[in-house]
Parts: sequence; C-alpha cells; structure tokens
Amino acid sequence: MALLAVAEALERLLRTAPRVRRGEMVGLHQADGRVLAEDLAARLTHPAFDNSAMDGYAGIHADLATEGIELTVIGQSAAGRGFSGHVGQGQVVRIFTGAPVPAGADTVIIQEDIETIGDGRIRTHFAPAKGRHIRPKGQDFATGDSLLRAGDVLDAGRLTLAAAMNHGELPVHARPRIAILATGDELLAPGGRPGPDQIISSNTYGVAAIVRENGGEVIDLGIVPDDRQAIAAAVAKARSAESDVLVTLGGASVGDHDLVQSTLVNSGMVLDFWQIAMRPGKPLMVGKLDAITVLGLPGNPVSSLVCAYLFLEPLVRHIGSLPGRDRQSQARIATALPPNDKRQDYVRARLSRPADGMSVATPFARQDSSMVNIFSQSDCLIIRPPFAPEAVAGSLADILVLRTM
Repeated sequence: MALLAVAEALERLLRTAPRVRRGEMVGLHQADGRVLAEDLAARLTHPAFDNSAMDGYAGIHADLATEGIELTVIGQSAAGRGFSGHVGQGQVVRIFTGAPVPAGADTVIIQEDIETIGDGRIRTHFAPAKGRHIRPKGQDFATGDSLLRAGDVLDAGRLTLAAAMNHGELPVHARPRIAILATGDELLAPGGRPGPDQIISSNTYGVAAIVRENGGEVIDLGIVPDDRQAIAAAVAKARSAESDVLVTLGGASVGDHDLVQSTLVNSGMVLDFWQIAMRPGKPLMVGKLDAITVLGLPGNPVSSLVCAYLFLEPLVRHIGSLPGRDRQSQARIATALPPNDKRQDYVRARLSRPADGMSVATPFARQDSSMVNIFSQSDCLIIRPPFAPEAVAGSLADILVLRTM
C-alpha cells in the first residue's frame, strides 16, 4: 500500500466519521464548551420591567426638563425592593441601578446632577432628555425569542445569555466516546517498577489529554500484551461501551509482534489505509469497526502525540460538532534545515517572539521520536513538505502551534 499524503489521509478519515447524535441535558455549570443540540428560546422577557441604568432620582420629564427646579423625594426604589407608590407632579423617588422605575416616572436624573436642600427635597442642576437612564422592559429580548441555535458552542457569553433566558439545564450533544488501548509486552503503567525489558507506558496520558481538551470523553482500556485474545477482548470492551472511536497505541504495523491490525481485521474491522508519508508517524492506521472509527497511532511517544494533534484532534472535534481548531501559523526559522525527502517532516521547535513581532522557531538538534522530554519543551512543529529544498536561517516556514506563548 502506497504512502498516503497527510492532507489526503485526514480528508479520508473525517469523510467517513459520523457525527455524534446522542443528546443529553446538562446544568449550566457543566455546559461550558458543549455544543447546543436544539434551538433555545427565552422563557421570560429581559429586562422584566423598566429599570434604572444609574443611581439617581426617578421623576416626570415635564418637571426634570426645567433646570433648577425643586422636587420632593417621596420614597426609594432599590434592586429587589421597588417603590410601590405613584410619582406625581413635583415628586421624585430615590432610585438605584437595576431598580424598577416607579409608576408615573419616565426619566432618571443622576445623583451627580442634583443637590439635596433638606426637608426631603432636591434641586436639579441639569435637564435630562425624556427617558434618560431608563432601560425599558424587553429591551434585550422577549419571551419566546429564539436566541441560541443548535450547533452553537457554549462559551461565557452564550452561557450568560442562556441563564438570563431562565434555562437551568441545556440540551447538548453528548461528548464523543474515545476508547484508548495501549498494546505491548514491554509496557508497564506509571508508578510501577519496570523489569529489565520493560518501559513505562506514557502515550495514553498525552493522547487522553488531547481528547479531553477537544471535548471528548476518554474510555481507558488499559494496557494489553501482544496477544490476540487479549487484544480481541479489549476491542469487545470498546464495542460494549458504545465507543465512537477506538484509538490503539502501537502494534499497528505488520511485524511478527505487531498484532493489532490483524486482530482488528479478524474482529470485523474494514481497513481503509495505513502508512502515511510523514515523519514522525508513518505507521498510522485508519479503519471502521461497525460504527466505530479506528485510529491506530504509532507506539513511539512523540510519533503518537504528533499524529494525535494532526488526526485525532480534528476527528474528535468533527464528530463532536465542534468547529475545527486552526493550529497552523508561520515563523522564521532560527537555523538552516536540510533538504527533505518524500515524507512530510514535523520538526520539534521552540518559539520566541522578538521585538519585531514575527515569531522565531528554533528547532531542537535531536529529533528522535522516543524523546518525550524534547517534545514537552516544544512550542511548535516546523512543517517540512515532501522534497522541500534546504531552508536557510531566517526564512519563513509553516508551523503547527502546540502551545501559545
């Protein structure tokens, strides 16, 4: 099978991945970042009554239109404790921000524009326009107004609006269920004491973080040895959990000890493609297991994470109905890079931003795909297209931003 270009591999992956159609109701505190499943209409009018936008005095404009007039204060209206009487000619009510405008009043004069003269009276020093500093009932929205739409991603502004519309729970799309399976006789969970031929399994935690950062729910299937029965049992768990995606870590090649691909095919997976023209991450696998999208990531930790950013992140966002995340940008490279071969390279690098504002990417001297320490220090990946010529220091290059500066 010929090596597939990165862009074509991603397009084929997303083309066959169905969106999650399950729905659920969640409280407002749990709805941040979720995708609204239905249009949402207001359950009340906002504001529910005419209210004051400022601290001051509510009165009749016919009185307040005359600068220097003296008026009698007949009461007070505060937020949550309005004035129950009626404002007549020559009268005002002391009013505070957010408080109901009392009956009879049609204008508010702010407290800086009056002076108190004793005996419950004030004198004005300004003639406000009619209706000044009053927020009319329904100024924002009215009962029944459809204000939020299915597909909206719930952020701070939209959640505040939903709460103001008097919704305590919101209908959202369920999070995509992403099952993660690590395979390999050599793997041991973190915290254990590795034997002479064992290594600590680290990929799961970075991959799971990428899933959660993009709105997915992680189903950790743990570590299984290079054994067909054990792999098949883990695949059965992914099915029973109604996973939307099964991510395998390692074992997707076709060596004597790489059993994941063949076991999945025996379990019913239809293989779409594997082996991508990229470095690191060549042995990436994509298939379908009934309704489950299968994404086989390489076993090397850095290869696994690079592929997770390139393929798993857009996949999770796509099936979860979230807009795509654009990580691509440009930077000047600090050191020269050699000509490239037929595979697209993703070179780990640090980012800095000098005074001129253009980001500078400094590649690490060592790029081995097992070096997680270097990856953890990387702010970006410099993208080197297939057969790219030598890049001189200071030239512009496309980058994939991993973390913002």
